[in-house]
Amino acid sequence: MNNFPKKISVFPLRGAIFFPKTNLPLNIFERRYVSMIEDALKGEKYIGMVQTKKVEGDVFKVGCLGKIDRHERTSDGRILINLNGLTRFKIDEEINNDKLYREFIVNYDDFKEDMKLKEYAVKNEILKKLIDNSKKYFNQQGVLIDWKEILKLKAFEQIYTLAMISPFSVSEKQKVLEIPDLNEAASTLNEITKFGFYEDLNDKDTLQ
Repeated sequence: MNNFPKKISVFPLRGAIFFPKTNLPLNIFERRYVSMIEDALKGEKYIGMVQTKKVEGDVFKVGCLGKIDRHERTSDGRILINLNGLTRFKIDEEINNDKLYREFIVNYDDFKEDMKLKEYAVKNEILKKLIDNSKKYFNQQGVLIDWKEILKLKAFEQIYTLAMISPFSVSEKQKVLEIPDLNEAASTLNEITKFGFYEDLNDKDTLQ
């Protein structure tokens, strides 16, 4: 953890979260973020992702640090990148700078276990409940998921992938992102999934 930068450039983007050991492809076209990516590519290729709140300029305190592992420039000036998730961070303060993009001082103290995800034991009953309820929810929403591919993933990858692709609210996804413990995150995600499933069922019953 000591190798990660304390000062990072941050891409604030509402509705986009990602987790350690996951990938986030991005199409960068705004001038300020093109400038941010250009600077990152000149350095160690780190950038942070954080969700924005409804109030313009406000961001949530927890995001995820990523490293650009692939990039491609287009003829119209865009940069296509892939971010590989490293660890979550908590924002301490924003830095006043003369750049087009925002920079923050962050710490990683609450998320030390992010570096040991491959060793983390997820309880089978928790994971099974999450998968079963997610299948019902996605089916209800008419969203096609290749569950065979999902189940090939490691437990933490299954949990975080479902959190990223589920059609939940910004605040619900943020809630999962901010939980350091993987079993607790899976349980919380399962409760959100169950609530969404039964809420939609009740709405349909009411309409009928």
